[in-house]
Amino acid sequence: MKYKSILLSVSLASLLQAEQITSIEYINLNKISQTIANETLKFKVGEKLNIDKINSAIKKFYKFNYFDDIQVTMNNGKIQFIFDEKPSIINVEIEGYKERKDDIEILKKQIGISKGNMYSSKRLKKAKNSLIKELEREGYINSVVEVDIEHISEDSVSVIFNVNKGEEIIIKKVNYFGAKNIDHSSFENITVNKEEEFASWFITQNDGELKAEQLEYDGKRIKELYLEYGYLDANVKNPFLEVDFSSNQANLDFYINEGSQYKANKIKIYLDSTIMDPKKIYPELSLKKDKVFNIKKLRKDAAYIKTLIADLGYAFAQVQYDIRKNTNDGTADIIFNIIPGNKVYIRDVKVSGNSRSLDRIIRRDVYLAPGDLFNLTDFNDSKSKLKRAAYFDKVSIVQRRVSEDKMDLIVKVVEASTGNIILGGGYGSYNKFTLSGSIEDKNIFGSGLGLSVSADLSAKKSDLSIKLKNPAIKDSKYHGAFDIHSDQKEINKTAYNLNKKTKGFSLSTGKEIIRNLNMGATYRLDSIKEDYNYKDNVVKEAGKRYYGNTDYITSSITPYLRFNNTDDFYVPREGFKINSSLEFAGLGGDSKYLKSSSYLRYFYSLNDLYDLDWILRYKLQGHFLVDNGQINQGDSLYLGGTKSLRGFKSYALGPNNKDGVIEDPYKGMASTSVELSFPLSEAAKMRWGLFYDYGMIGREKISDIKRSSVGGIFEWISPFGPIQFIFAKPLDNKKEEDTSSFEFSVGSSF
Repeated sequence: MKYKSILLSVSLASLLQAEQITSIEYINLNKISQTIANETLKFKVGEKLNIDKINSAIKKFYKFNYFDDIQVTMNNGKIQFIFDEKPSIINVEIEGYKERKDDIEILKKQIGISKGNMYSSKRLKKAKNSLIKELEREGYINSVVEVDIEHISEDSVSVIFNVNKGEEIIIKKVNYFGAKNIDHSSFENITVNKEEEFASWFITQNDGELKAEQLEYDGKRIKELYLEYGYLDANVKNPFLEVDFSSNQANLDFYINEGSQYKANKIKIYLDSTIMDPKKIYPELSLKKDKVFNIKKLRKDAAYIKTLIADLGYAFAQVQYDIRKNTNDGTADIIFNIIPGNKVYIRDVKVSGNSRSLDRIIRRDVYLAPGDLFNLTDFNDSKSKLKRAAYFDKVSIVQRRVSEDKMDLIVKVVEASTGNIILGGGYGSYNKFTLSGSIEDKNIFGSGLGLSVSADLSAKKSDLSIKLKNPAIKDSKYHGAFDIHSDQKEINKTAYNLNKKTKGFSLSTGKEIIRNLNMGATYRLDSIKEDYNYKDNVVKEAGKRYYGNTDYITSSITPYLRFNNTDDFYVPREGFKINSSLEFAGLGGDSKYLKSSSYLRYFYSLNDLYDLDWILRYKLQGHFLVDNGQINQGDSLYLGGTKSLRGFKSYALGPNNKDGVIEDPYKGMASTSVELSFPLSEAAKMRWGLFYDYGMIGREKISDIKRSSVGGIFEWISPFGPIQFIFAKPLDNKKEEDTSSFEFSVGSSF
């Protein structure tokens, strides 16, 4: 930092110290207000002149990072601060690299320069170097970046980065010299730089593009893998890259000294037994005596012990471990030393960033309150629950230690758009064109109440509904919902067409019985009219129950259990969603049946394994009907559509014409889905993915019909809610079965 101070002789300084300040003036000061400038000085008019205070003020002004130079003049008690301000950057452009606007904006953040920053040669040099590193990370070697500065005015500049990308280097061969006990394919699963494979353009194949910035980390990843296999003495030298610039191809060599493999031997935990008996911990550890040592299991055990101790209130407990190798017999002793520190209590829970949501809506989802003993599990669960609430784009909870035994929790949120007017549509081979519209707010006036009015219209169906939901009645563990609906759908089968009209309402209430697990019940009352149009080739057998028009009432109650410990509302990366319900129909109505419905959804992030934001999703669902006196044709189970078996139209598989007779309702259905989701644009909240679906359905035997499909999806968490484009291909459909190769879904996700 450069600044001009005032150099005075001792005698002159003594003279000035006695001089009184009569005025203070700021020249060319625009970046900060005069009020802030006065506060920075720490002296004012009327006080005696103090050279040390002036020098101190100059240093503080420089810390604002707004000024190139500061001078001070003094004359008969009049002080002038003369500022030479840095110009502001009013425009930043990057040419020759990246084309999409959102990618360029992300790149600006990565290199640390954007509109509104103060201009300085140091800032530009740092941004330029960061940009070159980013190019190297993507495999462009010897790239050139030139920076053009255009002075728009005296206090503003425009910055243009002109990028001349170097040639992209392709790795043709990767050698792992010295690797004998671990298969080379295992290295490819963890390293970023891989050799080019056949058909490298295909998504499942390695393209071989060099990521220079990751070379040193690849060596560390290989060593980490050896530690997972128990090779504690393994050594991986910095990789050697041999580049042929005439062909832009390279060979990459890793030199490995594996050493010996170790097994875990004695495991010892040093912990004050008054806090917890160590004997209770040993059986739960992942590392086991006489088993191959694994560094990942060791860290998992350390985290497990940390959670156990922190759940007892020792928020700042330290779990230190030591590995003592016995080279003679190839074993390793593991020593855990736990330093618990003091028990910590919550002094206060503070909320920030909630411009709309009421504080109590946030606090009720935080499991720790003022006066509580700290609990790490409660702390982590609080973050997950707030993220599941759909009220916020970002959630973080910061621990702020205020004393040896007290801490504040600072809940920081970024509000999401919860009020939406949605218009959407799509096309499928069954519903044809679909128009969807809704007015929805998941957080009315910041109260946590949800209200929606929605309509879905197509050639085959129309759904109208009004829903009111309260996730925490009077901020308690009880929740409730009320729904009024009117829908009409047409089911076209080979034997008949069914036009089903339903009008009714539902009322549900429930309670969180333990964390993440809710229990409750829903009452439903529907008036249903079924109009059948039998086709000419159908034999209308006398006594057939499903004949002509049918009007009936369904009155049912459905107890349910719901579990949800996922970590986000829109894009979960870990956790389960489990739902099980049993509908009893026959409470005064015409329908008399039992309907069991269950589903499981599982989310797993592959980030820890591959350092990539890939998400594995799995879904399993099953539905079963039991006849207790009357199952109407419209109550039958069907398979097909975006919720069960993509690639087949809604109701594609179900009761049909067989030998001239309409089949009875289908009473068993199950489907499963596996998806792998990839990031497309983090800034735009876009992802894409691949899926495989499999389903079964039958009247008495669930496996009467089996079908499957594959496809791809495009997902966008838009300002209007989640949007999905689904492209599917059935694998084993029959010729007479209708399929749906494209669907457009608004407001739903996996």
